[in-house]
Parts: sequence; C-alpha cells; structure tokens
Amino acid sequence: MRCLFLLLVLLVPFGTVSHAQSRDALGEGRLFTNDFFGDGRDRYQTGSYVHSFVRGPSNWDRTPLEFGSIREYRLRSAIMASDGIGDAPGDRPYAGALSLGVHSHFGQDTFRGTVGVDVTAIGPQTGLSRFQERAHDQLGLAQVRFTDSQLGNAFHLGLTAEAAENVQLTDFITARPFAELQIGPEDVARFGADVVLGRNITSDILIRDVTTGHLYHGTETADSGFAFVLGADLAAVADSAYFPAERGVVATDRRGRLRAGMHWQSESDTSVFYGLSYLTPEFEGQPEGQLTGSLKLNFNF
Repeated sequence: MRCLFLLLVLLVPFGTVSHAQSRDALGEGRLFTNDFFGDGRDRYQTGSYVHSFVRGPSNWDRTPLEFGSIREYRLRSAIMASDGIGDAPGDRPYAGALSLGVHSHFGQDTFRGTVGVDVTAIGPQTGLSRFQERAHDQLGLAQVRFTDSQLGNAFHLGLTAEAAENVQLTDFITARPFAELQIGPEDVARFGADVVLGRNITSDILIRDVTTGHLYHGTETADSGFAFVLGADLAAVADSAYFPAERGVVATDRRGRLRAGMHWQSESDTSVFYGLSYLTPEFEGQPEGQLTGSLKLNFNF
C-alpha cells in the first residue's frame, strides 16, 4: 500500500494537462522477448513481455508536446533464470518481476524526452514462476528449475528518465543518441545510440524496452515500408535487487548491449517487428553473454 501511495504522489505532475483539452487513445505498443528466438538456451534474461497504452490530445498532429501531454501506461513482466546450477554460490537466482507504471513522452524540435515511474513486484507473489511451469508443461518443454529458491517477495518504486536527440543524417538515415537513468530494482546509468535506416519512424512515440533496449512503437504513422534499426549502449550499474549479496552473487558494474531489428508496416496498418539483441554478462561468474530475440505482430482487421 505504501508503494501505491508513493506512486500516486509522484504521478501528480502528469495531471498538469488542461482539463479543457480532450484526451484519446493514440495507440498501443507491445513487445515479446525470449531467448527461444535467440540462442534458445532458456537462461538469464529468459523472457519478458511489455504492453503499453498511449493516450494524449485527440487533435495531436504528431509534433512533440510538453511534459505530461502524452502519457504511456505500461504493464511489464520479466523472468530471469539461472543457467542450471541453481543454488550454487555465485549463480543467478530465479526471479519473476511484474511492474505497472506511467511515463510521459515529450520534446521540442529534435529533442525527445521520457520520464516515468513504476511499481515493481518481485517474487512468488507475481505468479510468473507458476505461469512458466504450466507453459513449459503444456508445450512439452524442459522442466523449470529452482523456482523453490527464487527471490522472495518485495516491492520496488522506480524512476526512469531518458533524453534523446533525432539527428537527420540523410533522407534515409537518422541517428538517435540517448542517455538514460534508472532508479529502482536496478540503479543504472546508460549511454548509447540507435540508427534508423529506411522509413523515418522518429515522428512516432518510440518506447525503449527495458531488457534489450529495442525501440518499439507506442503509436504508428500511416506510412508504409521498412525501417532497419541498429543500436548499442553501455551501462554503469550501481545496485541491483536481482543479485542480493546474501545469495553470494555479485552484479557486474558494467553492461553492454548490441541490437538489430526490422520494422515493417503495410498500408492496412499491419505491422511486424523482429529484432536480435546480444547482452553481455550481468553478474560475476557468468561465463558468456546471451542472444535474445524480440517479436511484435500487429494485425488490424
């Protein structure tokens, strides 16, 4: 209850938009990430799903607006697992995380900013371990291990802020350098860039996935065609609730991500995204990084 109260207090600035300005649903964004679509090893950042609902002025003309005008309501789940040695000292403990938050997307000229707050629940209370066990049983996949020693129940209040700049290099190439700060379950400062090749998607509301860094659409224009996105970033990690000291596991203080993806949209508003991401080791003793795949399918009939 205390976390929910703090969330409501922090959301007061999001209510600064004039009541005379009507609001509407501007779009939805979603992204499913799983290492089944990557290296298929079922470990570490093994799966996540995020669903975003974007609302704003009904007369929005796709130009950037002031803080609080466009809001994204985000629901996200993630499962993190060991590589198979379970309770051994130094191995990553199993963890399920479920979060709910509100983020504002704003900007001016070529600048784009995002600020938001989330409440994240961790542990058996999320039901994610039971969901994964049932899903693996139904699909005939390997048994899920070490859920009986997963991280305990906890709540974390988090803040995320990102600043990005759209730099038009040519008619078909846009660079998007960014800096991001996360405080909550993990305290992370991150710097990186993405490059968009082909159809310019930067007038859309683009949302950065927490796990991979991929940019997924919260809104989409009527323009059809392909856009290829390449990205990379480096992060400094100050603290992480997913690597508790009492478990004998230590988070690395540096992380890196490399990613490549393709967006495609038809004139009938059917859109597809597929991307791959390489994630460097996240804890001391992790022998190698991992490859994950991300997928989005959107069909409007």
